[in-house]
Amino acid sequence: MNNDTAKITLYQFGNSVCCQKVRITMDHKGLGWDTVEINLFRNEQYAPEYLKLNPKGVVPTIVHSGQVVCESTLICEYLDDTFPTPSLIPADPLARTHMRFWSKLVDEGLHEGVTEISFSAMFRARMQASTPEQREVRFRNIGDPRRRDRFMSSFEHGVRSPFVRHAIAAYERALGHMEHTLAEGGPWLLGDAPSLADVNMMPYVARLAYLGLLDIWTAERPHVRAWWAMVQTWPSFLAGIVQPMSEHEFEEMRAGGARIRSELAEVHAEVRAVIREAELARG
Repeated sequence: MNNDTAKITLYQFGNSVCCQKVRITMDHKGLGWDTVEINLFRNEQYAPEYLKLNPKGVVPTIVHSGQVVCESTLICEYLDDTFPTPSLIPADPLARTHMRFWSKLVDEGLHEGVTEISFSAMFRARMQASTPEQREVRFRNIGDPRRRDRFMSSFEHGVRSPFVRHAIAAYERALGHMEHTLAEGGPWLLGDAPSLADVNMMPYVARLAYLGLLDIWTAERPHVRAWWAMVQTWPSFLAGIVQPMSEHEFEEMRAGGARIRSELAEVHAEVRAVIREAELARG
C-alpha cells in the first residue's frame, strides 16, 4: 500500500455512482483513504464548509496532500497519474482516446440518465411524501436551473418525463455501442485488461441491474451481458460498489425499479423504435 494514501480524504455519498467510480479506482490501486460522508438527502452538499471544497455542491471530492480535486472522471485520471501502478490508462495515445470516449459518453449522457431513472424509481415517491415546503427547499438548493428543470419534470411526470425519455435513449445508444465494441474485441472495453473505460461504465450498468431494469436493454446484447457477468467477479468492483452498500439500499433499489419497470419498458420500446428507424434511414 502506498505511503501517500493516508493523505487521501474522500468526501462521498455511499450510493452515488460517481463516488463508486472513485472507490473502484482507489481499490484497484491498493490505496487507502479516509471517508467523510456527505448526506445528499440532508442537503449536506450545500453546507458552506463543503461548498468551499466543491462549489458545485456535488460529490465526490478528494483532498490529497492538501490539494482538492473535484469531478469523478478527473479524480480517477488524477489518481492514475499520481499512482500509476497498476495503470488503468493505456500508454498508447489512440487507446487513451478510446478510453476517454467512454468517459465523455458517461459525463455527457449517462450521468444525467442514471440520475433521472434513479429519481423516478426511488426518490420521487419520497419527495411526494414530503411537505411542499420541504420540496421547495430541496429544489431551491439545487442551484442549477437546468438540474432544477430536470428534477421538477421527473417529479411531476415520472417515467413519462421527457428527461427520463432522454435517459432511456442515452442508455440505448451507450449499450448499443458497447455491444459493438465488445463484439469486435473484449473481454474488456479496450481489450485484454480493465481500464477507466470499464470503471466509468460499471456503476451505470450496475445501477440498472440493481433496479432490476438492465435486461430491458441487454436482452439482445450478449456481449454486454458477458461483460457484466465478468465485472461482478472483479475484486475492485465488489470492493467499490457491492461491499459498501447495505441490504436496505439494495432492497430500496429493487423495490423502486419494480415500481416503474412496466412503464419504463413501454417507453424504452418507443425510444428504441425511433432510434432504429433513424439508423435505417442513415443506411
